[in-house]
Amino acid sequence: MPLHLIKLAVGCESVKELKEWIAERMLAAKKKGLPQQHVHVTRMMPKRVEDILGGGSLYWVIRGEVAAREEIVGIEPFRDGDGIGRCRIIMQPKVIAVSPRPMRPFQGWRYLTAEDAPADLGKASAAGVEAMPEPLRRELRDLGLL
Repeated sequence: MPLHLIKLAVGCESVKELKEWIAERMLAAKKKGLPQQHVHVTRMMPKRVEDILGGGSLYWVIRGEVAAREEIVGIEPFRDGDGIGRCRIIMQPKVIAVSPRPMRPFQGWRYLTAEDAPADLGKASAAGVEAMPEPLRRELRDLGLL
């Protein structure tokens, strides 16, 4: 079973905004002749890399709920210009909406087991949920209707 990571999408207000932000980064990478991969840099290197690379995803927490994921295709340690060890999490730039689930804030990233990971939303339901105004979607989720 794959192991996943979960991380806060700080400053992101919705799945739609996350998709737009990634699309902008992919356009900039294409103009520079770089690979079409979404790369997120973090401070800590996961110790269970093999488990993550065996089909894991990075689940994004947006405004207090797990809302989307991206498939992880690589994890690379490196040192930045100041000599500080960091980690590149390399993902497919395809955002997949998941069944929204509340999540408290935390720092950095956390492991997420396959059993605890929220299910992907089907294409029809994902489009409907994403199209809803954010307050309505949150209220429906709080009522247990989503």
